[in-house]
Amino acid sequence: MTIDSGSKRRNVGIFAHVDAGKTTTTEHLLYESGRIRSLGSVDRGTAQTDWLDVERERGISVRAAVTMFTWKDVAVNVVDTPGHVDFLSEVERSLRVMDGAVLIVSAVEGVQSQTEIIWHALRKLAIPTVIYVNKMDRIGADADRVLADIRKHLSPMAVPVQLANGAEETFAGSFDLWSPADAETQPAQADMLEALAQTDEALLERYLAEGAPGGAEGLADWKKEFARLTAQCELFPVLFGASGKGIGITALLDGIVDYLPAPEGEANAPLSGVVFKIERDKTMGRMAFVRLYQGTIRNRDTVKNATQGIDEKVTQIRKVDGRKSEDVGVLEAGDIAAVCGMQHVRIGDVIGSEEAVPQEARLAIPLLTVQVHWAAAADYPAVVAALQELADEDPLLDLQWLQEERELHLKVMGPIQLEVLTQILDNRFGLKVTFGQPSVIYKETLSGTGEGFVAYTMPKPCWAILRFRMEPLPRGSGLQYDAHVRSEDLLPQYQNEVARRVPLALQQGMYGWEVVDLRVTLIEGQHHVWHTHPLDFVVATPMGIMDGLSRIGTKLLEPMLRFRLTVPEEFGGKVMNDLVLMRAAFEAPALHGDRMTIEGRVPVATSLEYAVKLGSLTKGRASLSTFFDGYEECPPDVKAERPRRGVNPLDTSKYILSVRNALSSS
Repeated sequence: MTIDSGSKRRNVGIFAHVDAGKTTTTEHLLYESGRIRSLGSVDRGTAQTDWLDVERERGISVRAAVTMFTWKDVAVNVVDTPGHVDFLSEVERSLRVMDGAVLIVSAVEGVQSQTEIIWHALRKLAIPTVIYVNKMDRIGADADRVLADIRKHLSPMAVPVQLANGAEETFAGSFDLWSPADAETQPAQADMLEALAQTDEALLERYLAEGAPGGAEGLADWKKEFARLTAQCELFPVLFGASGKGIGITALLDGIVDYLPAPEGEANAPLSGVVFKIERDKTMGRMAFVRLYQGTIRNRDTVKNATQGIDEKVTQIRKVDGRKSEDVGVLEAGDIAAVCGMQHVRIGDVIGSEEAVPQEARLAIPLLTVQVHWAAAADYPAVVAALQELADEDPLLDLQWLQEERELHLKVMGPIQLEVLTQILDNRFGLKVTFGQPSVIYKETLSGTGEGFVAYTMPKPCWAILRFRMEPLPRGSGLQYDAHVRSEDLLPQYQNEVARRVPLALQQGMYGWEVVDLRVTLIEGQHHVWHTHPLDFVVATPMGIMDGLSRIGTKLLEPMLRFRLTVPEEFGGKVMNDLVLMRAAFEAPALHGDRMTIEGRVPVATSLEYAVKLGSLTKGRASLSTFFDGYEECPPDVKAERPRRGVNPLDTSKYILSVRNALSSS
């Protein structure tokens, strides 16, 4: 049976493009609901959900923050996510655990690139969404234009559910949800009813037969239908406000409770949940934020980490609100809380069974890699420990620790993330670090189809024979592995070892980059009853894979960005010339008065610094929005080779000695 408290709970993520007013909106939601007694400010660094030092100093969100409030007896868990594209990984992890979303759009800028990225992820995960148009008090705000923008770029089924009383131009009036006045005198209300009728045949027949409902009771009945269709992601309510002035906040609170669905789950069912965030508390230590879909966790319970196959002891379950937290003792299905005591847990780990845990929507793809440098040699161990801790909290940093070379490398989204990491390492750990020049992360793929072979039979004792068939796949396919070998020729435990080692062997191809979009099939394998050692296939697999890569050859792939560039017409010719020089492919410009909009694709490598150049060229009058749009083959004249880490398996003698730890250090 579904838990009784479920209908009195909501799990809602607040999402937006940078500078759309997301944290200010969250602050006013907390204030209007009575959760906080005084309003904080993003600009003054006093916002409730921006509690990290770096967030308060910079006035931007860099981590997803969990908070809560109660409205009309409904307890709402809120996750306020960063808006800047460099911190998209925080958005990605938060999306997975939400039952509903508020997507904020600026009434001045309209739909931006990150708005679209988040929207597509929300649709992929079928998360019901309320759209909130903020900054209606700003010069240039235009409700009709933004609504048209939303319907063009997001969904034609975005429907206003809020009626303006007073002059929209000055935003002097208040807003009411579902006024009981005659729908014919309320155009927005008529839009709502017509949108409802168009989505459902039975509702259409009812609308044609009865017309617009009269009175509050009849309208409330249609409102329930609207909420049902919103929960099914067939309609998307649109609200308007000016969060900085507290206008429209009450209507948004009502919209969250009325239109976004309650979580489902059974408190007595087998445990099923996922870890979506990890923080370290000075008192409690490692805190794993868990969204529980089924079951119940209590203080001192032992829970199964299904991802790692281990059991861990829960010491406390705490509700976290910014810097504050309290021990609540229990976490039930449908709720979110911080679970303390699990020392080995990682982001993405499934607690209990994965049966009720939804899929992920991949948004964040780090496109740059940097080397870390530290001031004093004595700082090396502390820098390693600090970066390992930060990589626990953001796995996409993908810390690579090259112990022999005493080097540390990170993957990052962009320059703002590097600036923030520098500040966090200083404020939190007292470490002064710098980063090398960011370099683009290329990839490789096969030039054709072929085979790789290895016969690792010397020096004794050893015996491992492998033959792989390797063939290219379409872009975005990743790695597909299979084995067609009899168990009497190659024991299952050896086959399993080969399967584990193939992805690792493909981390460095002919040019030093990860090899992707290919199928690898083990078509021959032999072990020896006397001479084979279990580690022989650890040694042999990379040699067989690299033999195949060298025979077939690889092609270089580069990351691409989809861009939308708006610029005054007078600069159009110069900008288009720049785009050609950057190897961009773009459509014919669209003219809007004295401005033009250009859309297309451009390589990351050629456009890294262009936003700064564009701002200088147009004196800040242009706007450029970009988002990752996959990898594609480089032109023949583009060369990008990365130094190989460790010994190349193609140098078989030296490689075998290195794996056997028999290389001389001289």
